[in-house]
Amino acid sequence: MPEPSAGPVTFLDHAEAFTAPAIQFLRDGGPTIWAIAALSVITVALILWKTWRLALIGAWSRGRARDAVAAYEDGRPAEARAIVAGRRGLRSRCVHAALHARETYDEEAAREDATRYARREIENASGGLRPLELIATIAPLLGLLGTVLGMIAAFQALQEAGARADPATLAGGIWEALLTTAAGMAVAIPASMAHAWFEGIIDSMGADVEDGVSRIFVTGHRKRNVASLAAAAE
Repeated sequence: MPEPSAGPVTFLDHAEAFTAPAIQFLRDGGPTIWAIAALSVITVALILWKTWRLALIGAWSRGRARDAVAAYEDGRPAEARAIVAGRRGLRSRCVHAALHARETYDEEAAREDATRYARREIENASGGLRPLELIATIAPLLGLLGTVLGMIAAFQALQEAGARADPATLAGGIWEALLTTAAGMAVAIPASMAHAWFEGIIDSMGADVEDGVSRIFVTGHRKRNVASLAAAAE
């Protein structure tokens, strides 16, 4: 006789099957694992937020700033300003600030103003990297702390059991203690990789800004020298 159907599997059944191992993992790991779990949530949030922020400031788009610098070098300053005017990208804003300073102040003051603006923008773009670096440092330490505390508890139980100690019980206590070390490394590795990736992107933007601003001032200096030579020849 066929067995009665257990009924359709619902979304709640899938959710329970997915969350039950995670909850058991947190229980086995002890109090330290909860702190590491919180760090993992913060890490994911920081990575998503930082990626979004970098996308907003044009971390992967450099065409407009490059076109503006090329236009300025070709002797079209008005077109160069129009290309980057109102742009949200970091490179475009720094190039626009350099163009404005170059035409507003003398060379020394313009260089100082453009450098100050670029330095401030790069520093703002670096926001959020320090917490990732901190998480990459403390997550393994928290995991090691949890392991040490778990090992202490396991050996205390072994001492109390005396001759009646069960090796299986001791092994269970040890592997539960090692869970925190694995969890700490699982959090620290992505945090460290994301930190290095973001640092590389920001360094690349800084190099592009330095190159663009330098080319603007070199072009302006060359134009002034050509004008002086032409006046002297007359």
